[in-house]
Amino acid sequence: MPALRSASRHIGAETIQRVNAELATRRRQFKKTQLRWRVSRGAKRSLGWVPFKAAQLKRRGRSLRFAGKAFRVFEQDKLEGGGCRCGCFAQDCLGDWWLCVPIERSLAPRLATHEEVGLDLGLKDTVATSDGERLEAGHFYRDIEQQIARAQRRGHPRQAKRLHRTAARRRKDALHKFSTRMVDQYQRIFVGDVSSAKLIKTRMAKSVLDAGWGMLKTQLQYKGQQAGRSVLIVNERNTTRACSSCGSLTGPAGLDRLDVRIWVCSGCGRCPPSVSGNESSLIVAPPSPASSRCEAWDRALAAAA
Repeated sequence: MPALRSASRHIGAETIQRVNAELATRRRQFKKTQLRWRVSRGAKRSLGWVPFKAAQLKRRGRSLRFAGKAFRVFEQDKLEGGGCRCGCFAQDCLGDWWLCVPIERSLAPRLATHEEVGLDLGLKDTVATSDGERLEAGHFYRDIEQQIARAQRRGHPRQAKRLHRTAARRRKDALHKFSTRMVDQYQRIFVGDVSSAKLIKTRMAKSVLDAGWGMLKTQLQYKGQQAGRSVLIVNERNTTRACSSCGSLTGPAGLDRLDVRIWVCSGCGRCPPSVSGNESSLIVAPPSPASSRCEAWDRALAAAA
């Protein structure tokens, strides 16, 4: 009890209440009274986490104050006109602490400039769209793989962790910019259901993890939900053979025909516009059960028409 009183004077009773509420939530979630939660010792210890309520955070000029200490804030303009209910201090793998404050802001729905687009996920190009746009593979980990290996051989684990963090930040930044551009431009977005979990068991594991397909799908789904877009995960079966105009399976089949990029459909006599394979076919492919769609926005558009 004396230790609890001492801690409450430094971080506040609200923080202790937030921690207790989180523990109670996890107990109900896993249906256990005792959890291996927030481990403080050992190689697999939990990273630091100090939650707080908005009332504990005070703004003083260009900085924020918590428990009598001032903290600099990046992107201060985003604090204007928005409110927050809670936040936290989070520790990363290098031991650096970051102040995280979610800001609540109202977003007005915006109409997209284009109707639909198909996204084909790959390794040479992380994404190829049906409109011809491409997101080239960044090789975020591959470019610094040798530097990481040298740091590990010299016995510098902190330097290796720093390089890993740099690669992760570069990957997230590139995917955020691409997903935001897709959501702003297109009303319906079709993404192939390629499985990263299966491909990481092959020799392509490093390249698959470096591409960040799962992260891109997650970003498209939650950004599409916020903007009122339809994001569909479609089945990629036979999309390399299907004609994007009529849907007939008249394209080249077999491993020995994978090098064929341009072909003429025997059903409609047209040449599929996508030279990379199946981006346009994804638009007419059936949706996967894992797809997510904003039905309310579709009904609003239909009512407005």
